Amino acid sequence: MLFIFDWDGTLIDSKAKITHSMQLATRDMGWIPLEDAAIHNIIGLGLPEALQSLFPFASEAEHLQVRDFYATNFVRLDQKKSSDLFPLVAETLDHLRQEGHQLAIATGKSRKGLDRILGDLNMLDYFHATRCADETASKPHPLMLEELLAHFAVSANEAVMIGDTEYDMDMARRINMPRIAVSYGAHHIDRLHAYQPELCLDRFDELLSWDRLK
Repeated sequence: MLFIFDWDGTLIDSKAKITHSMQLATRDMGWIPLEDAAIHNIIGLGLPEALQSLFPFASEAEHLQVRDFYATNFVRLDQKKSSDLFPLVAETLDHLRQEGHQLAIATGKSRKGLDRILGDLNMLDYFHATRCADETASKPHPLMLEELLAHFAVSANEAVMIGDTEYDMDMARRINMPRIAVSYGAHHIDRLHAYQPELCLDRFDELLSWDRLK
């Protein structure tokens, strides 16, 4: 089985850091800081799509400036304290690997950003494949999932998408891929129920109770 994981809010606890970094970026622009909920709503999108959603009034040049401010603030905050994997993520992923399953990431992060944090966690070679929003289409377009299926030469029914946002659930549903939701991420679990996930996880290790693994 191919397990495809979202990164932020699913494997790693970064919601507060993303939120604070974006609020600092808006302050750096001289704009009114955004409410937490507005930023939580765009977590999972590629950064250009997220900025268009948050700042539809801004010009392309301003979007680029906000993007630079956001990236600078995020890296600075990361240097103070590395993002932490959620409880039992490492143990659960290790178990899946030992059972011979393939592990992949499909994320709204940039390639540079994902590789940096994977390097910090000594996980650069841990996943069998990864896809980032700046090298393919942003969620909820399913292109990154389609590329991963092609890479592993498996069908959608031989894979599962695990994520914390509507964007994760939506892109999987568009290609009839099984999907599993987590309740502790950026979007409230009630929003994810609408996409009919096969399982809803309150703790990450509950993934091992999935019927298809028995």
